[in-house]
Amino acid sequence: MAQKTLFIAFAKEDERIRDLLKGQSLKTDTPFEYVDMSVKEPYSTDWKTKTLTRIRRSDGVIALISKNTPGAAGEIWEIVCALEEKKPLLGLWIYKGDRTKPTVMDGQKIVVWTWEALADFINSV
Repeated sequence: MAQKTLFIAFAKEDERIRDLLKGQSLKTDTPFEYVDMSVKEPYSTDWKTKTLTRIRRSDGVIALISKNTPGAAGEIWEIVCALEEKKPLLGLWIYKGDRTKPTVMDGQKIVVWTWEALADFINSV
């Protein structure tokens, strides 16, 4: 299987979950990589330019969806970019019972986080 490049969009408050996703990817035999543009500094034009470049280079985008997502301006912007660039997009519900969906994900596929769901998406891009 060819290695894939994925961009992971997430709210800063969900960074630990993003780390778990990366850890899960390291413990499987499904070869893939993802590009992560964590926000460690205040937003700037430069950040947006670099992020857009990384999204364009990616085979697909995974958005970690939680109650934090609707208020996460950076993640919402990343999702909008993925949609505008027509990148395959998968939303992952990351907390059991939390189905707070940002309007930007209306009409987009959102699934419960399972390895099978991730593998299906990765194999499809």
